[in-house]
Amino acid sequence: MRYTAETMRVRSRDTGGTGVFAEVLAAQAGWQFLNMQVRRLNRGETWAGATGEHEYVHVILGGVCHVHSSSGGFSDVGRRPNVFSGMPYAAYLSRRTDFVIEALTDGFEVATCWVPTDQDHPARLITPAGCAVELRGGANASRQIVSILPPGSDCHRLVCVEVYTPGGNWSSYPPHKHDVHRTAPDGTLLEADLEEIYFYKMDRPGGYAYQRVYNDDRSIDGLMLAEQHDAVLVPEGYHPVVSAHGYTTYYLNFLAGSAQSLANSDDPAYAWVKGTWTYLDPRLPIVDLGMEPPR
Repeated sequence: MRYTAETMRVRSRDTGGTGVFAEVLAAQAGWQFLNMQVRRLNRGETWAGATGEHEYVHVILGGVCHVHSSSGGFSDVGRRPNVFSGMPYAAYLSRRTDFVIEALTDGFEVATCWVPTDQDHPARLITPAGCAVELRGGANASRQIVSILPPGSDCHRLVCVEVYTPGGNWSSYPPHKHDVHRTAPDGTLLEADLEEIYFYKMDRPGGYAYQRVYNDDRSIDGLMLAEQHDAVLVPEGYHPVVSAHGYTTYYLNFLAGSAQSLANSDDPAYAWVKGTWTYLDPRLPIVDLGMEPPR
């Protein structure tokens, strides 16, 4: 597959109804691991599936559901009405598992990612209290990271984080990449070779972000306009983001590849900016544990 601005931006197909409104399939993306769907259900509607030879993570973007599975069930999963109103719940399911997601609220949204695996890991519920929060960067490159499946999680390949970038700020900055598997002489992992998906939401209508994806030899160099419910593919190379002034940008990152890691390398042309950061944007954090409404 030839990666250009047109092929790396996967446009939303959201018409406001139920069903799948964003999708990335590995075969269409031209890579090996990552598949993603984002779907909406109304109260009482269900979605049944089977993991097959894949591990799955279901990230609840908004609303409440039951997750029934042949590996056990989780009741009343989710609390935030949308991603700008609280911290995430998620359900991890291993391979060879049948499941049903049952929506308990109208407009329920779930983002699902699956990758091939030959390992078995226990099904589990991930709650807001188990999601580490990091305020990263500085000045107008400040952003918030919420880890759902961070490196070291009890799974095979999946890594999953949510990122909140205040309006006017840069994110995934300085530009970094993770497209070569490199280790130090002592075996320390310096960089992993990872595929990555960015799935976008904006806090109000009209919001947007720009994302550039480029590699060292510029055989890939695309600038993508990312709007509500668009996805951007990062097959390789550096991939900075900037959020339009006045709008908070959210993106959900799914990653998988040569290691269950986020080891990366900064673009040496821009790494120096880290030394200029003396403060964090006071608008952070965007979400915290106290935001969700009580049940």
